[in-house]
Amino acid sequence: MRKQFCDAMLARAPNPKMVFLTGDLGFMALEPLQEAIGERFINAGVAEQNMISVAAAMSRTGLEVWAYSIAPFCTSRPFEQIRNDVALHELPVKIVGNGGGYGYGVMGPTHHAIEDYGTLLALHGMRACIPAFDEDVDAAVQIVGDTPAPFYLRLGRGEGPQGFQPPPFAAWRQLTFGSGPVMVVVGPLAGTYIAAIEALPEKQRPNLWIVGILPIALSPIPTAMLLQLAHANAVIVVEEHVARGGFGSELALCLALRGLTPKRFVHLYAQSHRYERYGSQAFLRQQSGLDLGSVMTALSSL
Repeated sequence: MRKQFCDAMLARAPNPKMVFLTGDLGFMALEPLQEAIGERFINAGVAEQNMISVAAAMSRTGLEVWAYSIAPFCTSRPFEQIRNDVALHELPVKIVGNGGGYGYGVMGPTHHAIEDYGTLLALHGMRACIPAFDEDVDAAVQIVGDTPAPFYLRLGRGEGPQGFQPPPFAAWRQLTFGSGPVMVVVGPLAGTYIAAIEALPEKQRPNLWIVGILPIALSPIPTAMLLQLAHANAVIVVEEHVARGGFGSELALCLALRGLTPKRFVHLYAQSHRYERYGSQAFLRQQSGLDLGSVMTALSSL
């Protein structure tokens, strides 16, 4: 999604108050943005804690500030600065993490971001935006940029099937319709399941939803989904994030508070930061049971 992100940022470039900070990343992707905004494009170097503090200070002066890096480097490494300098002061800094989930695969657990949005959403006033498709990025950037609150934008790799045209980006979108369970997926993972789910018989086919903005309290569950939940035999949540602090636990709590108790609640998630072998994002998803085959097996058991 880096190209789409760069294009979306170029659309904001004419705003003289927009400033972009990068932690020495973005080569062969963000050069057009650098050329467009000149001195407002700042390479903060491999010093992410300082980058976030600088971003907070610049935001305090009224600038629109974006801070970009590999996802764990702009969420885990500078967590104290995000907490103390951004969240506690309610500053609308836009933190952009590239390679959410297992996106950086073979680079190992230091480069994986499978606890990112859960950790950040524990902070005061923080929000998260998670595009699922390349086509989502433009609208996602607009929402994040125009919202006067701290925001984390988690970028990945668009994985929709060839020829698939997703509905316009929104907090909640339904991608498939059927009489089976309710299925909610966070982020690009959804694209890997659509074709196989569409091919299922109507009685088995789940109502597949994707969620794009968190927390749920700021993006209430749609009425259509609540009606489906009331009649479904099961709910299955899939996310490339650890269970603790993830979307699955948030949804389960939200449903419990509403008095909606699913007959079955299945949660598929990133099960570990490391395995016996290093591997690609696809390999690590398979190890965690997030690959297409594992998800279809889980659906067939409901």
